Amino acid sequence: MSAIINSPLFGILLTLVAFEIGVLISQKFKYSFLNPLLIGNILIVGFLLITGVSLESYNVGGDYISVMLSPATVVLAVPLYRQIQKLQHFWKPILAGIFAGSFTAMTCVIVAGKLLGLTKVLTLSLLPKSVTIPMGSVISEQIGGIPSVTIIAITVTGITGAVTAPAVCRFCRIKHKVAQGIAIGTASHALGTTKAMEMGEVQGAMSGLAIGIAGLFTAVVAPVLTALS
Repeated sequence: MSAIINSPLFGILLTLVAFEIGVLISQKFKYSFLNPLLIGNILIVGFLLITGVSLESYNVGGDYISVMLSPATVVLAVPLYRQIQKLQHFWKPILAGIFAGSFTAMTCVIVAGKLLGLTKVLTLSLLPKSVTIPMGSVISEQIGGIPSVTIIAITVTGITGAVTAPAVCRFCRIKHKVAQGIAIGTASHALGTTKAMEMGEVQGAMSGLAIGIAGLFTAVVAPVLTALS
């Protein structure tokens, strides 16, 4: 049994089964808060706690899935290519929206960290919470944060965005499809983009674009904000 638990197949299989259960539950009840990613995470954590299997053992296979996040993100360029005309037409407001959203996200972390009395290391770890895990973990390490904490923050941010995106767009009266996609991708990266793609091809394409630009912007600006804070 120990050999099975510590093999890569265990973590991969557990992840796939948990996600598929999440998909089935989401399709059956059709509530926005029943996001497959959220359900999958809860199931995996619950399984590890109940069985006593260590996180290290799970990550033997889980890390293989993490490695695939980067090429999976690149695939988002396909729907973007299909919407290239909208990108050419709205490129100025698109860039302005992404830059403003990314800067606001980082500034809010710094302000909240000071108000809540968080340590500087923890604040730096939370700073790249709105970019994808591959980029966020690298940025966190470069500015003096803890990558493992950053990954948790990124996951929570993404799941929150995926669950609440439609409701937030309705509440804020964001009706333009391009604006919806840019807002979702900038705030909640790849996980939020899964919901944007469900909302429509335009939203999914713009959200995928926001992931890359927001990541680059954060990589450049985060060290500057760190030095000034």
